[in-house]
Amino acid sequence: MPIIKNISDDGKLVTIKVQGIFNIGLYQDFSAAYKDNLLPGTKYILDLEETDGIDSSALGMLLLLRERAGGDNANISIINVNQSLSKIFQVSNFHRLFSIKTK
Repeated sequence: MPIIKNISDDGKLVTIKVQGIFNIGLYQDFSAAYKDNLLPGTKYILDLEETDGIDSSALGMLLLLRERAGGDNANISIINVNQSLSKIFQVSNFHRLFSIKTK
């Protein structure tokens, strides 16, 4: 399964792991991974350790998550980002919208 989610017992931490290529084909699974946990104070961690690539539709999905999770008040970290993905996030200025941590 390309999207693996883990929700803490109290529902305040949602971890989403993306495997393979992060693109529009994962839209439903990605949205389903967080849609039931859009509560104030929830922290979201997107683990891209096993992500091989990302396209513009996935960047849009990240922006939707940010908007639905509270916009400027959203608590979203993107972790285990490889150099290739890091360059994409830098060029698209996502480092200004999300906490991004490289491997």
